[in-house]
Amino acid sequence: MINSVVLVGRLTREVDLRYTQSGAAVASFSVAVDRNFTNQQGERETDFINCVMWRKAAENFANFTRKGSLVGIEGRIQTRNYENQQGQRVYVTEVVADDFSLLESRATTEARPRETGDANNNRSFNNQAAPQQQGGQTGAPSAGFGNDGSHNTAQPSSSAASQDPFSSPDPFANNNNGSGSIDISDDDLPF
Repeated sequence: MINSVVLVGRLTREVDLRYTQSGAAVASFSVAVDRNFTNQQGERETDFINCVMWRKAAENFANFTRKGSLVGIEGRIQTRNYENQQGQRVYVTEVVADDFSLLESRATTEARPRETGDANNNRSFNNQAAPQQQGGQTGAPSAGFGNDGSHNTAQPSSSAASQDPFSSPDPFANNNNGSGSIDISDDDLPF
């Protein structure tokens, strides 16, 4: 049996990094992925896909990405269920990410401001304190997609920039309400 998922899209919010009681890191995030076809009005619809990542990969993902970052995710679909406080059975379908790729340059990611409002980064489950990391973080990976470590200062021509689908700025930066959040009703969500 095959259960394999590959997603390419932009993060819709800051990564929510938490720690379990046993100290395992778990990152929760959502990726906006455009559909390959247009609707009757000629517009591309977008799916917002919930993902979860574990352990060191989760810590690295949280450290090197921000809201709006263009990422590639590889993993599998998982459905789980639990009983909520009202005694109702709740089913959750999400992508369990095994691997990720940063699909924009480090400079582009670092130029994007971090959200500081409702971001719940570095929380732990069951109100346990997050474990302190020994030593220091040594920094971002030196090379990634489109970043071979060299510093090319040549500016692309305006026609080349308009043809590159990945050169556009954060699509969530200039939204209609200006609050930094995405205006989506519950009826628009596929879950």
